[in-house]
Amino acid sequence: MDLKAILSGIDVRADWIGLRYVKEDTGFRLVRDGKPEANTREAKQGIMVEVLVNGQFAYYGTSRLDSAGIQAAAQQAVKMATAASKFSLHPFNLDARPVASGSYRSPFKSAADLLSPGDLSDLLIKATAELKVSDKVVTTNAMARTVETESYFVSSNGSDVDQKFLMVSADYSAIAHDSNITQKRTDGGLLAKSYQAGMEVFDENAVLARCRNIGAEAVELLSAEECPTGTMDLVLAPDQMMLQIHESVGHALEIDRILGDERNYAGWSFVRPDDFGKLQYGSSLMNITFDPYVENQFASYAFDDGGLKAEKEFLIKDGLLIRGLGGKESQIRSGLDGVANFRSSSWNRAPIDRMANLNLEPGNSTYDELIGSVESGVFMTSNRSWSIDDYRNKFQFGCEYGKLIENGKLTKTVKNPNYRAISNPFWRSLKMLGNEDTFEIYGTPFCGKGEPNQIIRVGHASPLCLFDSVEVFGGA
Repeated sequence: MDLKAILSGIDVRADWIGLRYVKEDTGFRLVRDGKPEANTREAKQGIMVEVLVNGQFAYYGTSRLDSAGIQAAAQQAVKMATAASKFSLHPFNLDARPVASGSYRSPFKSAADLLSPGDLSDLLIKATAELKVSDKVVTTNAMARTVETESYFVSSNGSDVDQKFLMVSADYSAIAHDSNITQKRTDGGLLAKSYQAGMEVFDENAVLARCRNIGAEAVELLSAEECPTGTMDLVLAPDQMMLQIHESVGHALEIDRILGDERNYAGWSFVRPDDFGKLQYGSSLMNITFDPYVENQFASYAFDDGGLKAEKEFLIKDGLLIRGLGGKESQIRSGLDGVANFRSSSWNRAPIDRMANLNLEPGNSTYDELIGSVESGVFMTSNRSWSIDDYRNKFQFGCEYGKLIENGKLTKTVKNPNYRAISNPFWRSLKMLGNEDTFEIYGTPFCGKGEPNQIIRVGHASPLCLFDSVEVFGGA
C-alpha cells in the first residue's frame, strides 16, 4: 500500500492530516491438563485518519483501505474537528505533531514462523505434564500468545515512520488442592513473561524446568503457614515490583490523568501539576525511567503514535519527581516536561497518554546483602491480587508465594502474603535496592484505560527491593 500517495490524494480542508496504518496478527494457544482448549488466529488491519482543523484534532478510523474509503474517513474527521473546535479546551498547532522519520524492528533470535504450530502445541502439552508434580495438583495450564504488528505513519508535514513488532507472551500455572486449601502458582504472575522476542522464548529445557518448579511450589503452599500479620520489613521480587511500579507510579504520573481527562473512568491522581520538581516521591534510592530501548522489553519503540521520537528520560531522580508521562499534546496543555508515550492500542483508537517501558533502575546491593540485612520480614513474589484507589494512592496487593526472613536468612514458606500502604510513604521507605544481577524484565498485555477502552502492552523492570516497616498480613 502506497500510503504517501493516498495521503497526497486526500481532498479536505484541514491544517494537517495524518494516516496511521496498523496490521496485526495474533495467535493464541491454551492447553489445560494436557488437552488443547484454544488454538486461534486473528488478523486485523485498518487506518486511523487524523486531522487538525481550527486548532482541534479529530480522528476517524476505517477498515476500508482504498482511496475512496480513506477519503470518506477524512471527511468525517474534518466534520468532527470543525464541530468540536467550537468547544475546544485548548487550541493546537503543528507543534503538537513534530516531523518524524525513521523505523524500528523488534529484536529476536528466532522468527515467529520458525517454530511450527504443531511443535508449540506439543511443548505446551509437555509443560502441563511437568506442572503435575503430584496428585495434589488438580489443574495445569500452559498458554502462549504471539503478536506480529506493523505500524506505518505518514503526515502532511512530512512524517514517515515504519515500525514492526514481534511480541511473545507465555504463562504456565498449577492449581493445587488438599482438603479445604487451594493454592495457585504461575510463572511470575499471569502473562508476566511478555517480551519483544521470538520463538527462543519457548526453549523446551528452560520451559519444562520452570514448570516443575511452579508445580512444586503450588504443592508446597498447601502445607505452608499463613503469612504473619504485623509491621515489618518487606522484600519484593522483581515480578511483584512490576505491579507496584505500574499502579503506584505509572498511572499516577500520566499527565492526562493528572489534568482530569480520565477521572470519570480510569480515575485521577494524587499528583498535582505543581508537584513536579518539588515532590519527594520516594527515598533517594528511587530512580524511575521511561526507557523505550531496553532490549526485548515489551513496550520498546522508536516513535510514539504522534510522531514524537522516544528517548530515555528520568521521571523520578533520587526520589524527586521531575517529569510526567505525557505526550506532546499533554506537554503543551500542561506546560510540564513529558515523554514520547502518546500511544494507541490499534488502528481504531486515538492515541492517549500511556505507560510504555517504565523501570526502576538497579542499585548496588547484592541479593545476599539485601536478604542478610533483614532481621525479621517477609519476601513476596508473583502478584495474585491488587486494589488501589482512584487517585493511585492507597493500595493493597497480594502475592502468590512468600518466605519468612529471619536473622538474615530465608526460612519458612508462607501462603497468602499481602501488604498495604500509601504510595509516597511506601516509596520513601525503600531502604535497599538490588544490583544489576537482581534486575529482571517483565511485561503485561492487559493495561486498560480510555473511553472507548484501550488495552495496551507495557513493560516494567526492577531489581530486588527492600522496604522498611510495611503493614503485612495473611488471609486468602
